[in-house]
Amino acid sequence: MGFDLRGKTVLLTGASSGIGWGLAKELSRAGATLALSARREEALTQLALQIQCEGGDAHVLPADLSKRGAAADLAGRARDALGHVDVLVNDAGVGMAAAQWVGGDGDVARALFETNYWSAVSLAAELAPAMKERGQGAIVNVASMGAVLPFPMTGHYGSSKAALAIATDALRMELRSSGVNVMLVLPGPVETAMLAEAKQIDGLDAALALTPPGNVDTLARLVVRGIARGHREIVYPRPLWLTRVFPTLGRWAATWMMRKMHADDPRIVAGGSDGGEEARQARERFESRRAA
Repeated sequence: MGFDLRGKTVLLTGASSGIGWGLAKELSRAGATLALSARREEALTQLALQIQCEGGDAHVLPADLSKRGAAADLAGRARDALGHVDVLVNDAGVGMAAAQWVGGDGDVARALFETNYWSAVSLAAELAPAMKERGQGAIVNVASMGAVLPFPMTGHYGSSKAALAIATDALRMELRSSGVNVMLVLPGPVETAMLAEAKQIDGLDAALALTPPGNVDTLARLVVRGIARGHREIVYPRPLWLTRVFPTLGRWAATWMMRKMHADDPRIVAGGSDGGEEARQARERFESRRAA
């Protein structure tokens, strides 16, 4: 139950870097008109200009989705800019490195859940009814293989993505026969600024070396093709399908990979463009290398 993206309108969150940046370029090449959202207006403007130079059409709608109510406001602005929204792509996400007893339910953890989970739920609630009324549409939620595989120091992040994955599957059931397709995307390690942030966790870099990261452009092509073909789920890199199908095996492997990590780090490393100093520096180093 897919559809031709030519002439369709798309609201894409998390567009300022990483997977969102790649998705924006690929969606534009498929002929969609975009509303691009993230916190960094300057980065969004740069992306929109690139898209426009290639003959595409993109609107810049900055928003901080860690704030309650920001997602509903964004949905309204997207309707104003686009007329209506045919496709919603929830890619906004931030990371957080902290032991469970350190991060607790503090401000960083709650902002993470607001961005990674509640904003996606809110945007779907705002936009799905009109899609149902038109009898067509698509909602894409970008979660993570962290929803399947728990890793030390990333419990908050994985929990938020697990919640999003379950909500996505439930939403698909609720919209069955409505003409609105719901697709879940489960990326494993992919070369992005978020992965660079995660590598600030002691021992994680060595563990990730055992699973070579995927490529943003390849993932973006798979997602756009999935929207066009009405796929229900995408796992990337593809060898991780085995873990998705046999999660107990994957958890055993994750436990073995992480056996040398220490979970007594007292830090809370908040990710994202508005995160902690360590994460921001890692993000800036990654993005400067990408630009070079």
